[in-house]
Amino acid sequence: MVRSTLLALASLAVLAVPLAAPVAQAKPGEEQGLVRKEMRAGNVLSLRDIEGRVLPTMRGAQYLGPEYDPVAMAYRLKFIRDGRVSFVDVDARSGEIRSRH
Repeated sequence: MVRSTLLALASLAVLAVPLAAPVAQAKPGEEQGLVRKEMRAGNVLSLRDIEGRVLPTMRGAQYLGPEYDPVAMAYRLKFIRDGRVSFVDVDARSGEIRSRH
């Protein structure tokens, strides 16, 4: 009984992964289109606004560029300072810094 229940749960988990994967990631090259659509709808701030808030706080670091996560509705800005890469994750809706790592 326990074994059949575990097998059933494992089967469901395996089936659920392919269904969730397309939602979790945009196809290469689609990020820009998705963020533009959200920006036009008034759901997210522009990258220029986000950079205007974050870049002044990262003096001494070289800015390497952004990524946009459409599922999390967040920008990840990448920096390098003294050979160490760091990231600043920013909520695209509010401009609030979520984390620095």
